[in-house]
Amino acid sequence: MVDYAFIGNLGTTELVIILVIVLILFGAGKLPQVGSAIGKAIGNFKRAVQDKNDNHNNDASKPLSSDKSSDSS
Repeated sequence: MVDYAFIGNLGTTELVIILVIVLILFGAGKLPQVGSAIGKAIGNFKRAVQDKNDNHNNDASKPLSSDKSSDSS
């Protein structure tokens, strides 16, 4: 089992080091593009989760069985 407890303990120094490493890897010119791509990906993910929750809630409100014999006259 993987323990992710260390993620919550990031301080200012660690965040600055991570930012410097990202800056070195992608360069200053690519950072806005990387940030935009990450933002769009997060937005799409949130939208997909919300749509799934909405569909699940709509399906839960429908009756489990439908009586089709009453529809035909």
